[in-house]
Amino acid sequence: MEQHIYEVGLEWQSQRKGWMNAPGLETGIEVATPPQFPGGMDGIWSPEHLFTSAVLSCFMTTFLAIADNSKLPFKSFNCKAYGKLEKIEGKFMMSAVHLTPVLVLEDEVVMEKAKRILAKAEEHCLITNSVKSTVTMEATVLAGEAVEA
Repeated sequence: MEQHIYEVGLEWQSQRKGWMNAPGLETGIEVATPPQFPGGMDGIWSPEHLFTSAVLSCFMTTFLAIADNSKLPFKSFNCKAYGKLEKIEGKFMMSAVHLTPVLVLEDEVVMEKAKRILAKAEEHCLITNSVKSTVTMEATVLAGEAVEA
């Protein structure tokens, strides 16, 4: 498979809040420091929410692809994710994400197959497999000019 690049931009708005967007997407997302930190804000998506959401949405899309390829008939799928932020060796990190999928099948006869597909989706979720990925930075620092992200 060839590589793919996903561009996301962010523009600071005020205090500890910004507006995130991406080319080709109609809507953006307001993001801020979570309320558990100084200057944090209630009611706005935080990086911690987005991290947990990335794992959850990847798990769902991986499950749906495997279920489709395996011809698994089901009535509904929903899932919650709980991301755990903690301080380890002096650094804050998202140390765990707990997924709680609920899958309703059309027929009990495919119960074991469904469990195998859920396990396979967890194992093959590319975001889960990337959480220790390298982060690089290419900074631009300007004085007196505005630049769009």
